[in-house]
Amino acid sequence: MGIGIGDITAVFVTLAAVGVVFPGLLLTWLLLLPATVERARERVTRTPWQVFFLGAIALLGMGIPLALLNAAAGPLQFIRILSVFALLALVSIGAAGVAAMMGERLRGQGVNVTTPGALVRGAIALEFAMVFPFVGWFIVLPLIAILAFGAALFALLRWTPRDASAAPRAAATANAPALGDARQAT
Repeated sequence: MGIGIGDITAVFVTLAAVGVVFPGLLLTWLLLLPATVERARERVTRTPWQVFFLGAIALLGMGIPLALLNAAAGPLQFIRILSVFALLALVSIGAAGVAAMMGERLRGQGVNVTTPGALVRGAIALEFAMVFPFVGWFIVLPLIAILAFGAALFALLRWTPRDASAAPRAAATANAPALGDARQAT
């Protein structure tokens, strides 16, 4: 028995349906967890390499036990399935942050939309990049998945990047009275 036209149609329709609902999933995360998605967006925008490396390390750390649980039977296999669902949920929260970042960049290019509209446009652009043959499948999709996982971990742990402009302002504020005193003395 070979692959028939019905099998090919079923795969195509399933992928098309996932493509239609993906922006809706990311929009749902934005509406249900706005602060978490915003932290993920901020982290991806300001420290993308740290986010990527945390995602890669965490994915390896989680992937090895999941691979070992693959051979297990019974309750351990159920735990593996739950862990995969949790991993996919985390990646989708991080993907909402990535799509929000892309949408904000589109807004910066003159697209006049609301924040949810920007996220949907970013999600569609992200989706188009991921479904592009070969480059999207084997380069963009894995890199974005790792980046999204790292962004979700940073956002859920509430690890926000340091404000780069706050440190010089704090130093200037701390030195301001001393400078003022020195000017008055002269």
